[in-house]
Amino acid sequence: MLILIGNQKGGAGKSTLALLLANFLTMVKKRKVTVIDMDYQQSLAQKYEKGKVLDNEAPYEVIAAGLEHFPSMYTVLSAKPEHIVIIDLPGKLDDDGLLPVFSSAELTLCPFSYDELSFDSTILFSVVFRKINPDAPLVFVPNRIKGNVKYETQSEVELQLSRFGEISAAIADRIDFQRTNTFQTPMMIFPLILPVFEKVYERYLEVKPA
Repeated sequence: MLILIGNQKGGAGKSTLALLLANFLTMVKKRKVTVIDMDYQQSLAQKYEKGKVLDNEAPYEVIAAGLEHFPSMYTVLSAKPEHIVIIDLPGKLDDDGLLPVFSSAELTLCPFSYDELSFDSTILFSVVFRKINPDAPLVFVPNRIKGNVKYETQSEVELQLSRFGEISAAIADRIDFQRTNTFQTPMMIFPLILPVFEKVYERYLEVKPA
């Protein structure tokens, strides 16, 4: 199973969402996961290496790689269908190396916010992704949503995004997300992420009995 975490806009929370999902799948669901950090900042790979220096054993491996490495890596990683591969995508769309990545995706999570700039980037990402992969589920995750802010464009944004995929429950903005790393998710964050991840897991990732 190949899961992409992507949006064209930087700062949408892609890397944090990838980290939270990997922690959820390994720690809560006890699944085998590998994370491939293809974002140009490679913040996940840096967190992973820092955790190893501190003698913290992560429940999964994080591999720093470029888009050009994907075809060979995925041939190896996809050999076991029960293995979940999460890719934190780079925040741009003008690289032909994205074509095989998008084509191979079996599920894509797209974090976004309701402001105009985020919406435009999210729509562009969705259009490009759907042209390359018309069939894989695309789940939009409202991310870093402030509870005391009224988003005037929320209804229109959700209407437009629903043309491309489904919209999950929102994840509220909390300073505690900064404490998430490759070996732990702070417990106070779980009530914020479980409504999103449990539904995604049930619909797309749960191994059904034969």
